[in-house]
Amino acid sequence: MKFLKGAGAAAIGLFLAQAASAQVFVIGSGLGSECYDQTKSAYASFRSADAVCTRALREEAMTSKNRAATYVNRGVLRMRNGDYDAALADYASALTLKSDLGEAYLNEGAARIYQKDFAAALPPLNKAIELGTIDAFAAHYNRAIAREQTGDVPGAYYDFQIALELKPGWDLAESQLSRFTVIPETQ
Repeated sequence: MKFLKGAGAAAIGLFLAQAASAQVFVIGSGLGSECYDQTKSAYASFRSADAVCTRALREEAMTSKNRAATYVNRGVLRMRNGDYDAALADYASALTLKSDLGEAYLNEGAARIYQKDFAAALPPLNKAIELGTIDAFAAHYNRAIAREQTGDVPGAYYDFQIALELKPGWDLAESQLSRFTVIPETQ
Protein backbone atom coordinates (compact mmCIF):
# COMPACT_ATOMS: atom_id res chain seq x y z
CA MET A 1 0.00 0.00 0.00
CA LYS A 2 1.07 3.52 -0.69
CA PHE A 3 0.06 6.34 1.61
CA LEU A 4 -0.52 9.89 0.56
CA LYS A 5 -1.14 12.48 3.20
CA GLY A 6 -3.62 15.20 2.55
CA ALA A 7 -3.54 18.52 4.38
CA GLY A 8 0.08 18.18 5.49
CA ALA A 9 2.03 19.96 8.19
CA ALA A 10 -0.43 22.84 8.53
CA ALA A 11 -3.08 20.43 9.79
CA ILE A 12 -0.64 18.85 12.21
CA GLY A 13 -0.03 22.26 13.73
CA LEU A 14 -3.71 22.54 14.57
CA PHE A 15 -3.62 19.28 16.48
CA LEU A 16 -0.35 19.83 18.36
CA ALA A 17 -2.05 22.19 20.76
CA GLN A 18 -4.25 19.30 21.78
CA ALA A 19 -1.59 16.58 22.08
CA ALA A 20 -2.81 14.19 24.71
CA SER A 21 -1.32 14.00 28.19
CA ALA A 22 -2.08 11.86 31.22
CA GLN A 23 -2.38 12.53 34.92
CA VAL A 24 -1.50 9.89 37.51
CA PHE A 25 -3.79 9.09 40.43
CA VAL A 26 -2.32 9.63 43.89
CA ILE A 27 -3.58 7.27 46.59
CA GLY A 28 -4.68 8.81 49.87
CA SER A 29 -5.42 12.36 50.90
CA GLY A 30 -3.30 15.43 51.35
CA LEU A 31 -1.41 17.74 49.04
CA GLY A 32 -0.39 14.99 46.59
CA SER A 33 -4.03 14.05 46.11
CA GLU A 34 -4.98 17.72 45.81
CA CYS A 35 -2.26 18.13 43.16
CA TYR A 36 -3.85 15.27 41.19
CA ASP A 37 -7.30 16.86 41.55
CA GLN A 38 -5.97 20.23 40.38
CA THR A 39 -4.27 18.63 37.39
CA LYS A 40 -7.32 16.60 36.44
CA SER A 41 -9.81 19.47 36.73
CA ALA A 42 -10.03 22.87 35.14
CA TYR A 43 -8.04 24.67 37.82
CA ALA A 44 -8.63 28.38 38.29
CA SER A 45 -4.97 29.37 38.43
CA PHE A 46 -1.84 27.66 37.12
CA ARG A 47 0.22 29.36 39.81
CA SER A 48 -2.01 28.05 42.59
CA ALA A 49 -2.14 24.51 41.18
CA ASP A 50 1.63 24.44 40.65
CA ALA A 51 2.15 25.65 44.22
CA VAL A 52 0.01 22.81 45.60
CA CYS A 53 2.07 20.23 43.72
CA THR A 54 5.36 21.83 44.73
CA ARG A 55 4.29 21.93 48.39
CA ALA A 56 3.31 18.27 48.18
CA LEU A 57 6.77 17.37 46.89
CA ARG A 58 8.55 19.50 49.49
CA GLU A 59 6.44 18.95 52.59
CA GLU A 60 4.60 15.66 52.38
CA ALA A 61 5.87 12.22 53.25
CA MET A 62 4.81 10.02 50.33
CA THR A 63 5.53 6.60 48.94
CA SER A 64 7.88 6.66 45.97
CA LYS A 65 4.92 5.74 43.74
CA ASN A 66 2.88 8.74 44.94
CA ARG A 67 5.90 11.04 44.73
CA ALA A 68 6.54 9.92 41.14
CA ALA A 69 2.85 10.47 40.33
CA THR A 70 3.01 13.96 41.84
CA TYR A 71 6.04 14.81 39.70
CA VAL A 72 4.11 13.67 36.62
CA ASN A 73 1.08 15.71 37.62
CA ARG A 74 3.12 18.84 38.23
CA GLY A 75 4.85 18.23 34.91
CA VAL A 76 1.47 18.09 33.17
CA LEU A 77 0.53 21.44 34.72
CA ARG A 78 3.82 22.94 33.60
CA MET A 79 3.51 21.48 30.12
CA ARG A 80 0.02 22.97 29.77
CA ASN A 81 1.50 26.30 30.83
CA GLY A 82 4.15 26.07 28.09
CA ASP A 83 7.14 25.44 30.38
CA TYR A 84 8.33 22.32 28.59
CA ASP A 85 11.81 22.20 30.11
CA ALA A 86 10.40 22.26 33.66
CA ALA A 87 7.86 19.62 32.65
CA LEU A 88 10.60 17.40 31.21
CA ALA A 89 12.61 17.79 34.43
CA ASP A 90 9.56 16.65 36.43
CA TYR A 91 9.04 13.61 34.18
CA ALA A 92 12.73 12.71 34.59
CA SER A 93 12.38 12.98 38.38
CA ALA A 94 9.32 10.72 38.24
CA LEU A 95 11.20 8.13 36.19
CA THR A 96 14.12 8.21 38.63
CA LEU A 97 11.66 7.12 41.32
CA LYS A 98 9.58 4.72 39.21
CA SER A 99 11.19 3.71 35.93
CA ASP A 100 8.14 1.77 34.74
CA LEU A 101 5.68 4.69 34.91
CA GLY A 102 4.24 4.73 31.40
CA GLU A 103 2.45 8.03 31.94
CA ALA A 104 5.78 9.78 32.57
CA TYR A 105 7.04 8.51 29.22
CA LEU A 106 3.77 9.48 27.49
CA ASN A 107 4.01 13.01 28.83
CA GLU A 108 7.71 13.27 27.99
CA GLY A 109 6.79 12.40 24.40
CA ALA A 110 4.02 15.00 24.41
CA ALA A 111 6.40 17.68 25.70
CA ARG A 112 8.88 16.82 22.92
CA ILE A 113 6.06 17.16 20.38
CA TYR A 114 5.17 20.59 21.75
CA GLN A 115 8.86 21.50 21.35
CA LYS A 116 8.63 20.19 17.77
CA ASP A 117 11.42 17.69 18.50
CA PHE A 118 9.56 14.85 16.84
CA ALA A 119 12.47 12.40 16.62
CA ALA A 120 13.12 12.78 20.36
CA ALA A 121 9.41 12.14 21.06
CA LEU A 122 9.49 8.66 19.57
CA PRO A 123 11.58 6.72 22.16
CA PRO A 124 9.51 7.79 25.20
CA LEU A 125 6.26 7.19 23.32
CA ASN A 126 7.45 3.74 22.27
CA LYS A 127 8.32 3.05 25.92
CA ALA A 128 4.90 4.27 27.12
CA ILE A 129 3.21 1.88 24.69
CA GLU A 130 5.56 -0.97 25.64
CA LEU A 131 4.78 -0.44 29.35
CA GLY A 132 1.05 -0.38 28.68
CA THR A 133 0.23 3.16 29.76
CA ILE A 134 -3.34 3.62 30.94
CA ASP A 135 -3.83 6.19 28.18
CA ALA A 136 -2.57 4.02 25.33
CA PHE A 137 -4.87 5.84 22.90
CA ALA A 138 -2.99 9.08 23.67
CA ALA A 139 0.41 7.42 23.29
CA HIS A 140 -0.54 6.08 19.86
CA TYR A 141 -2.01 9.43 18.83
CA ASN A 142 1.12 11.32 19.89
CA ARG A 143 3.39 8.74 18.29
CA ALA A 144 1.41 9.11 15.06
CA ILE A 145 2.09 12.85 15.09
CA ALA A 146 5.81 12.25 15.69
CA ARG A 147 5.97 9.53 13.05
CA GLU A 148 4.34 11.64 10.38
CA GLN A 149 6.63 14.57 11.12
CA THR A 150 9.70 12.31 10.84
CA GLY A 151 8.54 10.89 7.50
CA ASP A 152 6.97 7.60 8.62
CA VAL A 153 3.57 8.19 7.02
CA PRO A 154 2.43 4.52 7.07
CA GLY A 155 3.39 4.26 10.76
CA ALA A 156 1.45 7.45 11.49
CA TYR A 157 -1.62 6.14 9.71
CA TYR A 158 -1.55 2.87 11.66
CA ASP A 159 -1.05 4.66 15.00
CA PHE A 160 -3.98 6.99 14.31
CA GLN A 161 -6.06 3.89 13.51
CA ILE A 162 -5.02 2.23 16.79
CA ALA A 163 -5.79 5.42 18.74
CA LEU A 164 -9.28 5.42 17.25
CA GLU A 165 -9.75 1.70 18.02
CA LEU A 166 -8.74 2.32 21.63
CA LYS A 167 -11.01 5.36 21.92
CA PRO A 168 -13.88 4.90 19.44
CA GLY A 169 -15.48 8.09 18.19
CA TRP A 170 -12.50 10.27 19.17
CA ASP A 171 -12.83 13.27 16.88
CA LEU A 172 -9.11 14.17 16.90
CA ALA A 173 -8.08 10.73 15.63
CA GLU A 174 -10.95 10.71 13.12
CA SER A 175 -9.88 14.13 11.82
CA GLN A 176 -6.29 12.99 11.43
CA LEU A 177 -7.28 9.80 9.61
CA SER A 178 -9.49 11.76 7.21
CA ARG A 179 -6.36 13.49 5.86
CA PHE A 180 -4.89 10.24 4.53
CA THR A 181 -5.45 8.53 1.22
CA VAL A 182 -4.43 4.87 0.94
CA ILE A 183 -3.65 3.70 -2.57
CA PRO A 184 -2.97 0.02 -3.35
CA GLU A 185 0.44 -0.44 -4.95
CA THR A 186 0.49 -1.76 -8.47
CA GLN A 187 2.49 -4.84 -9.26
